[in-house]
Amino acid sequence: MRTSGIAATAGSDRTRPRGPRRSGRPDGTGTRRRPPFRVRLRRDWQLLVMAVPGFVILLVFSYVPIAGNVIAFQDYNPYVGDNPLDAFLGSQWIGFGQFQLLFEDPAFWHALANTLTITAFQLVFFFPLPIALAIMLHNLLSTRLRGFVQTVVYLPHFFSWVLVITFFTQMLGGAGMLAQTMREAGLEPWNIMSNPDTFILLVTAEAVWKDVGWGTIVFLAALSTIDTSQYEAAAADGAGRWRRLWHITLPGLRPVIVLLLILRLGDALSVGFEQFILQRDAVGREAAEVLDTFVYHFSIATGNYGYGAAAGLFKAAIGLCLILAANKVAHRLGERGLYSKS
Repeated sequence: MRTSGIAATAGSDRTRPRGPRRSGRPDGTGTRRRPPFRVRLRRDWQLLVMAVPGFVILLVFSYVPIAGNVIAFQDYNPYVGDNPLDAFLGSQWIGFGQFQLLFEDPAFWHALANTLTITAFQLVFFFPLPIALAIMLHNLLSTRLRGFVQTVVYLPHFFSWVLVITFFTQMLGGAGMLAQTMREAGLEPWNIMSNPDTFILLVTAEAVWKDVGWGTIVFLAALSTIDTSQYEAAAADGAGRWRRLWHITLPGLRPVIVLLLILRLGDALSVGFEQFILQRDAVGREAAEVLDTFVYHFSIATGNYGYGAAAGLFKAAIGLCLILAANKVAHRLGERGLYSKS
């Protein structure tokens, strides 16, 4: 009877609900207090020293130049005073005068139209290619062949635009290999490198050759996180390759696709400077003038820095609006997007 009473007591103790476990110091006298700043500084000063160079670079090249946007509201004259600070403080304030001149300039609207056209074209015909290439590389069974293909397609990313355009000129130019082969065959060579009508195809092909391999890195990382048991279960249920792609692979890539698409839309008005400035004379200003080259030719080359700052500030504002709008649409579609409130 005594033993059964102890057992009953133990059983009642086991079934008795316990209160919440206290979190804090081992002695249970209270919550753990945060160490003072001096203690944390002595403990982590090596990490802080390591972070200083990156912080300085970010400050100097990303945050300090933001103050230069003020000249978009000035008739900025770099020769006022004895130093740049005197020129900055001594230039006349004209409010939105630079923006009024910018919006009345037909060359600006032409450059904006070219930029949006090229961005839309590359968004349709270039953005999906890294996804397709990543899926094909992921399905390769031979790891050695996969590594070789990745090395080959990654390599052009590290070439400068000067080298990329030189390569295309040697292959497709008027004196290039393709033109010489067509002449030997008695055919009229194609005008590719200097044809303004096909310039958008040319710059897209150059961008694909240079960056399509590099763009697969993020998608390959996302594919590696998909549970392989899902493919095995789908194959056991009779799902073919295309059904597994549609119902498993693409849904697994969807968050990454949405994120990169939002970032691409935020950078929609920046299609590149070097690639277009190097080919502008060959195809003409009507085909190759984009916002980046417009700022160079109508601001930096002429010394009208306030005008260029106004164009750059307009481009940044439109990019911010596109990011916010695309992120809002992503939330409406059930995706996390670039950021979320929760």
